[in-house]
Amino acid sequence: EVPLTSERYRVRRLPFSRLGPRDVAFFQRLLPGRALTEPEALEPCNVDWLRSVRGCSKLLLKPQTAAEVSQVLRYCSEKNLAVNPQGGNTGLVGGSVPVFDEIILSTVLMNRIISFDTVSGILVCQAGCVLERLNEYLEQQGFIMPLDLGAKGSCHIGGNVATNAGGLRLLRYGSLRGTVLGLEVVLADGTVLDCLASLRKDNTGYDLKQLFIGSEGTLGVITAVSILCPQKPKAVNLAFLGCQNFSQVLETFTTCRAMLGEILSAYEFMDEKCMELVEKHLKLSCPVRDSRFYVLIETSGSNSTHDEEKLNSFLEQAMTSGLVTDGTVATDDKKIKMLWSLRERITEALTHDGCVYKYDISLPVGKLYDLVTDMRARLGQSAKNVVGYGHLGDGNLHLNITAESYNHSLLDAIEPFVYEWTARYNGSISAEHGLGFKKKQFIQYSKPSEAIFLMQRFKAMLDPKGILNPYKTLPSSS
Repeated sequence: EVPLTSERYRVRRLPFSRLGPRDVAFFQRLLPGRALTEPEALEPCNVDWLRSVRGCSKLLLKPQTAAEVSQVLRYCSEKNLAVNPQGGNTGLVGGSVPVFDEIILSTVLMNRIISFDTVSGILVCQAGCVLERLNEYLEQQGFIMPLDLGAKGSCHIGGNVATNAGGLRLLRYGSLRGTVLGLEVVLADGTVLDCLASLRKDNTGYDLKQLFIGSEGTLGVITAVSILCPQKPKAVNLAFLGCQNFSQVLETFTTCRAMLGEILSAYEFMDEKCMELVEKHLKLSCPVRDSRFYVLIETSGSNSTHDEEKLNSFLEQAMTSGLVTDGTVATDDKKIKMLWSLRERITEALTHDGCVYKYDISLPVGKLYDLVTDMRARLGQSAKNVVGYGHLGDGNLHLNITAESYNHSLLDAIEPFVYEWTARYNGSISAEHGLGFKKKQFIQYSKPSEAIFLMQRFKAMLDPKGILNPYKTLPSSS
């Protein structure tokens, strides 16, 4: 049984109202059959995907439109009831589940594609659309989503935008801050802010959508998204390579970026411990043996002959110079999916290894793996495994530590050391997962006090009662 978040982290409940029978009756009239109080319906929504934090919400709401979300929030604002917006609940920092008894506002039924323009590549859809379903829809039209991540089968695009998710395509297509063109957002008092622009250029005043991208549901509930989608590449190649040390991983990246140029779409790395766990727990097999590091390079372009020529030329250079000791190349879909699964399913493999302490860090690329080495030396036998993998092209390290079970003294040995180390090298304590509940008290390692104060003022202005996703993202004032 996952302990209640409030008990484990010793958080005090803020003075919000308690949900009463009249409140439940109001929501059941507003959302007939979609205001649920049954424990079996609430159980999966009260626990995060990692089973590391748990709330005790007694009400799950499933609106279908922005107008319904507006009515819900207007009522909650008047009655001082706290609300926890929730998408696919795939977050890794405790941001998507209640801490106490907040009402869960799920976007699961807001899954309509509103429009798609095949000339501009602009998709407009509701926030509850699942990322993988959107990608399948777009592929039929010759396009793809500009983001891809391991949780694509269950994460919602609204949640992706709310957390500014990064993922596997960021190196090629950039972040959501660049590809999201407009948003429809419902504010804490029920006001619907329709900034659902479908223009590449709109230079009229402050860019309000940027406030909500990455705000983790604390400033408003995203109900619809307008996003720019790239054309589906005609040719995709994947190289899976083995390197003997991290300096070779870095040099391979430099060589690869110089030789592959515009067709390079992903450069991922993982250490041998990651591969051991994927093989052991998920029974996947690695086609490259006996390497200390593994690199996954994806190219995507419009001319298969041209791309293969470039890739082969790079591989020849990497092999003859001794940067890479072994490797395999995939051009057919089946083998490409198999090789990607070695990287995408590391998170899943880790959950089978015990209790996982997860850290998502941005660092100067040259320092990326030093944190893993230092953490291994620091923890010694007190951790089961310390592994490192991530998006090397973006300087994004995923540091994961496993233990047989949750151990407070182990957590004390990791934190705040991991954040102090990151701050020392001018890194960010959250590259792409957000701050959520677990990291909010450490924001000062990445942001100056003036910036935090300004964020708190934005929160106070847009959500004066603090009802939206409380206890998350910003540090407690006390």
